[in-house]
Amino acid sequence: MRKNYLLTPGPTPLPPQVLEAMSRPIIHHRTPQFQAVLKEATEGLKYIYQTRNDVFILASSGTGAMEASAVNILSPGDTALVIQGGKFGERWTEICKAYAINTEIINVEWGKAVNPLDIENKLKSNPEIKAVFTTLCETSTGVASNIEAIGKMVKGTDAVLVVDAISGLGAIDLKTDDWGADMVVSGSQKGLMLPPGLGFISVSPKAFKLIEASKSPRYYFDLRKAKKALDKTDTPFTPAITLVIALNEVLKMMKQDGLEAIFLRHKTMADATRAAVKSLGLKLFAPEAGSDVVTAVCVPEAIDGEKLVKTMRDTYGVTIAGGQDELKGKVFRIAHMGFIEEFDIITGISCLEKVLTQMGYKFALGTGVKAAEEIFLKS
Repeated sequence: MRKNYLLTPGPTPLPPQVLEAMSRPIIHHRTPQFQAVLKEATEGLKYIYQTRNDVFILASSGTGAMEASAVNILSPGDTALVIQGGKFGERWTEICKAYAINTEIINVEWGKAVNPLDIENKLKSNPEIKAVFTTLCETSTGVASNIEAIGKMVKGTDAVLVVDAISGLGAIDLKTDDWGADMVVSGSQKGLMLPPGLGFISVSPKAFKLIEASKSPRYYFDLRKAKKALDKTDTPFTPAITLVIALNEVLKMMKQDGLEAIFLRHKTMADATRAAVKSLGLKLFAPEAGSDVVTAVCVPEAIDGEKLVKTMRDTYGVTIAGGQDELKGKVFRIAHMGFIEEFDIITGISCLEKVLTQMGYKFALGTGVKAAEEIFLKS
């Protein structure tokens, strides 16, 4: 028998309250009972989003919410600005191209954050840009973007700001309204501590004007239908009933902790993780723009990065993430979001030390664990 630890940037571990909620008997969704659940969930999401705007719940992954945002605010032939600094920034471009949306692209070196002034210059040079697509936390690189600064660049223009917060929501600060984020998309399986299957979108009045004007074909992802239903505390199509019920349990937990405490906890775990890997002589992939959601670490020379991840998972039951695309085998990623706490991080670092030692990497055993524990003792 072996206990498994999940330290990946989605899915993340599930709290006991979520498991219990998902074991309850199913209820019908066109009933007052589910309406009460749905109302509680949408109001709770507004708290997490830090918004007064509508938040729509979709039965989809986070990528479904990304697609829904693009297809609802833009028409074929419209122009969008996409920030590409990793695998998920590239996904914005792929979605736009699928719907014949013209894309201007700011390519950012992987491991770096976009300079908000570059966005301002693009908007000034092309007033036809209707939307700016960016990412709160680029999960493939571990980079966090300065959404507050980006929002200031976009706010005074006709364009709307659309933020992929799939891995960041509920883990790092995102003041949706105060920072001028017109649409924020997210998913259930990361900071919100649920299984995959729910997508979320917040929509500002500015964005909803574009939704009403869009000529893109849409049916299931039509947010006009979602708005009409939500105004009646309903959904346009069959919702993921069990997941919405479980979502309420998560929201209760998060409200009880409070957002400031949640953000501080994630920062502490990020600090501990980074102190640990640096003490082992390892280099951070994004040393200047690291997110408190996930830490990307460069694989040392002469070490097989894919074998490292595979051994930790298959031999010792500690699952971390490898690199994606051009970073495959070159980095590994340790998540510290959602239902992960300090002793999960300690276990993960201990396993990393063990496997690195077995693979011939030289350091004083226990160095990483000690560095992490010192951070936790200060917190």
